[in-house]
Amino acid sequence: MFATIRRYEAIEQGRTDELVKKADETLLPSLSELPGFSGYYLIEAGNGVMSSIGCFDTKAQADESTHIASNWVREQKLETALPNPPKITSGEVVLHKTRELVQA
Repeated sequence: MFATIRRYEAIEQGRTDELVKKADETLLPSLSELPGFSGYYLIEAGNGVMSSIGCFDTKAQADESTHIASNWVREQKLETALPNPPKITSGEVVLHKTRELVQA
């Protein structure tokens, strides 16, 4: 599994709710249709910082998600809300664990 973390800083104040709504309605559907998609998380860290984590089967799929996210910012005209390019960390997930849900 490969993950890409994008950290957005200096987000325009008061636009967090708009960004979350647009990401849910327009970005997440595009990402979830990519081959190898296994999860997406959007984190509101406060102080004008948001981070996203996307998980995919291969490095090429994770890289494609970054391309889609970059195009999404332009297509949605979010350059003023997200004035700085994200800091991107991408690589192979070498350890992970999730809790298994047991259905009663």
